[in-house]
Amino acid sequence: MQRRDFVKFCAASAAAIGAPGVAADARPQFYSRAKLVDQAGAPLRARAIPPQRNLIFHYPYAATPCFLLNLGRPAKVSAQLRTADNQPYQWSGGVGTRRSIVAYSAICAHQLAYPTRDITFISYRAERSPRNRLGNVIHCCAEHSQYDPAAGARVLAGPAPQPLAAILLEHDAASDELTAVGTLGGEMFAQFFAKYEQRLALENGDATPRAVSGSVDVIELESYCRQLVKC
Repeated sequence: MQRRDFVKFCAASAAAIGAPGVAADARPQFYSRAKLVDQAGAPLRARAIPPQRNLIFHYPYAATPCFLLNLGRPAKVSAQLRTADNQPYQWSGGVGTRRSIVAYSAICAHQLAYPTRDITFISYRAERSPRNRLGNVIHCCAEHSQYDPAAGARVLAGPAPQPLAAILLEHDAASDELTAVGTLGGEMFAQFFAKYEQRLALENGDATPRAVSGSVDVIELESYCRQLVKC
């Protein structure tokens, strides 16, 4: 996307910052294909993804973080979901041999909290706690929105008005490799770039949305963030 086009898109959605759950589109949105690779640049095999660990990669833009999770069990075959503006869509489940591999945008659908190099309030939590009595959820400690990663990131608790956007993955059964190809659900990218323009410029030297293509590194969230807030 050219910067002038994206700026127009952000301006049109700037009013959504006050209520950032407004969805862009419920239809699948396809972006440049990006193969998931490890820190050495080798293709990441689905069978090598540890269960119930937070992994992070950036897609479809270099500044937009995503969670990659091996749930350790098959995800639901499909889930009927709706965006904040009541647009229906169907999530088609996990990928991999056991259909246990899922990926979601790591931008919370409530106030756009997201993992930075310094800190993250949002992550997958297998364990239960006084503020997370469900377990096995993606929990945002900023306002306690909780999402079910086994059911398309459906909202289970908290103020989030819609599920996290799903990242569409292709799994090559022969090579066991994974490729990100697009998103499904209510995207938050326009609101994200509009809200965090100054922060992104400081972090990256430029707030211009830079599309990812070719390959994208996957690392553990603990290695990416200095502090993981748990609640």
